Amino acid sequence: MVGLDPRNESLPNGLRVADSCDLAKIASAYRQFCCGVIDVVASMVPIVKPQAAFFEQIGPLGMQALADVIRHASDRGLLVVLDGKRNDIGSTATAYAQGFLGPGTASPWGSDAMTVSPYLGDDSLEPFVQTAVERSCGVFVLVKTSNPGGKRLQDLIVEGRPMYEHVGELVQQLALRTLGNGGYGAVGSVVGATYPEQLADLRAKMPNCWFLVPGYGAQGAGAADVAGAFDDRGLGAIVNNSRGIIFAHARPEYRQRFGDARWQDAVAAATQEMIEQLRAVLPGVSSGGLAKP
Repeated sequence: MVGLDPRNESLPNGLRVADSCDLAKIASAYRQFCCGVIDVVASMVPIVKPQAAFFEQIGPLGMQALADVIRHASDRGLLVVLDGKRNDIGSTATAYAQGFLGPGTASPWGSDAMTVSPYLGDDSLEPFVQTAVERSCGVFVLVKTSNPGGKRLQDLIVEGRPMYEHVGELVQQLALRTLGNGGYGAVGSVVGATYPEQLADLRAKMPNCWFLVPGYGAQGAGAADVAGAFDDRGLGAIVNNSRGIIFAHARPEYRQRFGDARWQDAVAAATQEMIEQLRAVLPGVSSGGLAKP
């Protein structure tokens, strides 16, 4: 999974906008950059994950750019997970679900899946689950996040177990309710690669949940850290890499080779590098490469 996290200061020369107050130019640059990334990786990966915050940061023009990026990814045959970590109660949760979930014209935003926070309770997740089933979409619930501060709440011991295990148990139940032919449900979990032992333990406890695994690359995790997220067929997880791929032109190993002028070539090289790294550690994956579902 390639995360689309555009930041003006990190864009390659030629796209970077000098005037940080010119929101129209920044929105245009974000659109051009993200669509350029999509064009490179569309034949290499199955899925992209736009981070809504970077588009929202620049206001209405940014939101239009986000809509255009989602549409372009879908047109190129990619699945789209909108990373907004939304949730609320009752009719507000329903509005979020109906607004974001549904490919093509099934919803205004056209996302195939979205990230959701569970901490308003199980009833707050129901509208997302219902909409996901109705529209053949997916939901990824935050279970064990990759950031260091997540343990402040997620690792609290409640009734003898860490809080994240209780959340994982709920997500597993929702996955079983929405089980598909492949053995996985419409409800998955976000579990960070920066906690590999917990990642492997949660995979054993949540056998029917897709895992969205952040933390690869810039946050320090590598292929060996994410291996525990996959089942014995090498399936069941999607590993996200954002900065390490989209800003590969600035990485030391690619800067001299490609530089800003060939930033798309750097994106391709970094994506292929990650594919090779994952292939080396995944069980059940043939030498032919990682398959696009």
